[in-house]
Amino acid sequence: MGTFERYLSIWVALAITVGVVLGNVFPAFFELIAALEFAHVNLVVALLIWLMIYPMMVQIDFSSLKDVGKKPKGLVLTLVVNWLIKPFTMAFLGWLFFKGFFADWVDPQTANEYIAGMILLGVAPCTAMVFVWSQLTKGDPNYTLIQVSVNDIIMIFAFAPIAGFLLGVTDISVPWDTLILSVVLYVLIPLLAGAFTRKLVDKKEDHTSLNQLLTMLKPWSMIGLLCTVVLLFGFQAQTILAKPEAIVLIAIPLLIQTYGIFAITYFIALRMKLSYNIAAPACMISTSNFFELAVAVAISLFGLHSGAALATVVGVLVEVPVMLSLVWFANRTQHWFGET
Repeated sequence: MGTFERYLSIWVALAITVGVVLGNVFPAFFELIAALEFAHVNLVVALLIWLMIYPMMVQIDFSSLKDVGKKPKGLVLTLVVNWLIKPFTMAFLGWLFFKGFFADWVDPQTANEYIAGMILLGVAPCTAMVFVWSQLTKGDPNYTLIQVSVNDIIMIFAFAPIAGFLLGVTDISVPWDTLILSVVLYVLIPLLAGAFTRKLVDKKEDHTSLNQLLTMLKPWSMIGLLCTVVLLFGFQAQTILAKPEAIVLIAIPLLIQTYGIFAITYFIALRMKLSYNIAAPACMISTSNFFELAVAVAISLFGLHSGAALATVVGVLVEVPVMLSLVWFANRTQHWFGET
């Protein structure tokens, strides 16, 4: 992990500050950007989201899927937690806190939007940063690649139905056309574009040209992320200054969810007697979120100024320091697992 990625939470916090300041000083500018929409998709934010997601998709090597059956237990663990446990625990915690514990502090409409943002985070398993977590925990890079590749394929088909179901369960109106359009725009098309680019650039299959391209694209991915954060908090600047406690309220259930899912996955991995280099990445994939997708879909479904968009961005702020703490814990407990 480079210096920039290691301190990503600091840069995100600075981007939040810049967004809030600019949003109050130049509200007309942000209103102009907010008006640039087509089919409920903000064009500026969509461009920035693509800038974030595309380099991540180029990393995915679908040829690794041929090895999917060699060590199935780690993959099964990841898929079960990502698609059968994590989305539902996130929805439950959102409902518990914003319809229960925090009900007196948040109006019902805003509470619904916060819950929606949390659900979208819970249904989007990590795609890119998990390669960093895998490396830091000495995980098997090839197996991590298999897990991410399979998750991305499943995401194309499972994201919209699960998100729609959970949003409906929590009494939130689901615009299915917008939800499906978001999956096509922010998962399917970038995934195909990444696969095409990889095939075009990596013809010799020695990864030299590919790695050079990824090195060039990586800074743009981070720039896209930070610019998106600035815009989102600029759009909601006045609301945030009026209710700064909102970020804290959103962060509390997100922290419980993240540490809780990691604990569940780690415990199951131990019971399954997985080797550490398979177990650690499986736990990291299950714990972290594809927050870029969640942000994009939240904006498309609920708007730039919504509580759902705010909740997904708070997810960015929370995730990096929490995941680094889990990397620390995993590395110090690797002796609990069997040998590779």
